[in-house]
Amino acid sequence: MLEIIRDRAQGLIAKVIIGLITIPFALWGVDSYIRGGDKADNLAKVDGHEITRQEFGQALKEQQERMRGAMGERFDPAILDRPEVRQSVLDGLVQQRLLATEANRVGFNLPDTLLASIIAEIPEFQQEGKFSQAQYESMIRAQGMTPTVFENRLRQNLVIQQLLEGLSHGVAAPHTAEDMIARLAEQQREISQAMLTPEQYMIQLKVNPADVKAYYEKHRDEFLVPEQARLDYVVLSVDELQQQMVISDEELKKYYDEHSAQYNDPEQRRASHILIAERTQAEQILKELKQNPAKFEDLARQYSKDPGSAVKGGDLGYFARGAMVKPFEDAAFGMKGGEISGLVQSDFGFHIIKLTAIRQGGARSFDEVRGAITQELKKQKAVKKFAELAETFSNTVYEQPDSLKPVADALKLKVQSSQWISKKGTDIPLLKHPKLLQAVFSEDSLKLKRNTEAVEVAPNTLVAARVTEFKTASYKPFEELNTELAKRLLREQGNAMAVKQGKDALASLQKGDAVADLKWGATILINRENASSMGKDVLNQIFRADSGKLPAYTGIESPKGGYLLIKVSKVVEPGAIDPEKKKSYANQLRQAIAQEYSAAYLASLKQKADISIKKEKLEKVEH
Repeated sequence: MLEIIRDRAQGLIAKVIIGLITIPFALWGVDSYIRGGDKADNLAKVDGHEITRQEFGQALKEQQERMRGAMGERFDPAILDRPEVRQSVLDGLVQQRLLATEANRVGFNLPDTLLASIIAEIPEFQQEGKFSQAQYESMIRAQGMTPTVFENRLRQNLVIQQLLEGLSHGVAAPHTAEDMIARLAEQQREISQAMLTPEQYMIQLKVNPADVKAYYEKHRDEFLVPEQARLDYVVLSVDELQQQMVISDEELKKYYDEHSAQYNDPEQRRASHILIAERTQAEQILKELKQNPAKFEDLARQYSKDPGSAVKGGDLGYFARGAMVKPFEDAAFGMKGGEISGLVQSDFGFHIIKLTAIRQGGARSFDEVRGAITQELKKQKAVKKFAELAETFSNTVYEQPDSLKPVADALKLKVQSSQWISKKGTDIPLLKHPKLLQAVFSEDSLKLKRNTEAVEVAPNTLVAARVTEFKTASYKPFEELNTELAKRLLREQGNAMAVKQGKDALASLQKGDAVADLKWGATILINRENASSMGKDVLNQIFRADSGKLPAYTGIESPKGGYLLIKVSKVVEPGAIDPEKKKSYANQLRQAIAQEYSAAYLASLKQKADISIKKEKLEKVEH
């Protein structure tokens, strides 16, 4: 098992090393830096081991960063105040504590020597290809951890991985099940569709004004405009301070000389590829390319399963070593310009590579990197300056609460103004932070007209605000919404009719009765891969339809409104399935079984464990 960890460590760590802090693991080693908290503040206990308010708060912040990264501008911090979200975060901590306890009980461990070798091989901790203790400590502290805390978390993450690998190791499925899954996955069905839309029935309907008014009263909470405020605010941040920093030529040249190795560019190669899942098809395409190499771009656009590069004729742009999977990299860096490779197999499938250009590496001159060095040194000075000014900023907005002008004048900052914002947030990223919004809409800000406290809304970024105008919550008047609500009600009624007619039609078709006025579209032959755009629910309906007697009929309500009827007129069973593809289906089946094993194992740990949770305290933890 330790060999598995060693083999996978580099790939695993490459994904989580910088973001390790975003993994909500409640691990044994973490207790050492949080045990000093008040036991009355603990939120849960798992077999005698507490989950503290600090742990939960950190996990909540980490969940916030993950969601912000996934949702971008659509992310609303208020999501984290929902009871179900907070419960989910706590459940994750409980699960990880159970797994860590179990790993310790059964004797899984990671020797210090192996942990040290794993850390030493992480590229982010290296300089000039060798492990750098200074680089290591700098990056860890930048994440708000000490090396001890980081190593404890990493050790326990890997030990848990070791435990889970043990559960899934050796999982097998009967060959008959593997064959059945492969054949079902490759099966094709000939279908046609008929859509009943709300608009078809809306022309038959009229909306009573009294019904519109009743709808407004019933859904009145939807039309509540929350309390809003306009703000003046000041920002102290590394980005703002960076603009004030001045760097001399001597400083620039000294930095360049001390970091010259950093400006040695590696050799880069530019390549295009065609990615194919099945070996047989890949061999056919390669044969065609040998006869006519000029067709490479056209064949990439037509056949490549890499959507990002296929539209560009397979072009991947320039890349250095370490950017591609190893089989691909080894092939690309062993080719000559203009050469087309044979089949190169990776975890993604079979690649046919064309090397289009080579960019030799070498040292960049001082003039080439002068701008980058200037920005780096300005940032370093700004970080230092921020640390010096942060306390002054916080104290000034607190000690002179009637205006933001004193802090702006003292630190050469600009007082900015916002549009109307609510507790749900704003389009201005710096003003979205939940803690800042809570301060803005507090009694101190609204009634006493005081500055908010300085709030850290992002790393190295403090904001203080002041309410300049305020509007209480109110309902949008019915007169303003009358026309819109009439249309909404009409469409809801039209949709209800479409769904009813669709279900009635389906029942008739399934009994063998004809249904008039259905407009069936053209027949198309689909499989699960080429019809993925239809959506998972529609595909499930199509492939669950009983094909014992054809045509078979099924139907589903559309999420966009209306009812979709589907006629299955033919089932095409697959012939011989490509061995590589069959192997892939078998792997997916084994992974699914392994996940079921893991879920059952975790459920049994929960059942045997003594778990107590103080749900009433979850909502009080800030994020």
